[in-house]
Amino acid sequence: MTATDLAAGLFRVLETGDPALAARVVHREFHNREASVAPSACRIAGPAGVLASSAWMRSAFDDLRLPFLETIHNDDQVWVRLRMQGRHSGAFVLFKDGAVDQVVPPTGREIDFEQVHVLDLRDGKVIRHEAVRDDVTMLGQLGVFPPTPAAGMSMLAWKVTGRASRAAADVTSKAAQAAAATATLPAE
Repeated sequence: MTATDLAAGLFRVLETGDPALAARVVHREFHNREASVAPSACRIAGPAGVLASSAWMRSAFDDLRLPFLETIHNDDQVWVRLRMQGRHSGAFVLFKDGAVDQVVPPTGREIDFEQVHVLDLRDGKVIRHEAVRDDVTMLGQLGVFPPTPAAGMSMLAWKVTGRASRAAADVTSKAAQAAAATATLPAE
């Protein structure tokens, strides 16, 4: 696979949760620098962490799409400029230091914003990921930043009623289950 093919494969895994594709494009020592805001399973090395990240993102956003705008690469690195698109249909749970930081209840709103990702390659697979994302634009599209009164009340109601805690537990479980799917993959 070319460097661009590997990058496209990684983002296709995020869109679909395809374990076989993850095994083909993700190095067993893969590290995602951006996983600090995600469930702990997303910090697992290798395809398992990527599949957990996919489950986390897809639990919050229906019809998740990550179309490329531009790629630049050399033999061991790919830079990808893309758009993150989808509909916010599930709780978007953000973590900090392994604990739930914020839960954004589903708004039904569409998101569409730009990101830049840097992927390091080794042995014909993606081994490292880091990103420059425009999270402020995404949170603005969700009505969370700056907070609208409706978004603030919704987040508060979810917290008070325990829905935020249940949503965080659910997304954490989905990410862990997705990571466990790699146990059925053939060894490299």
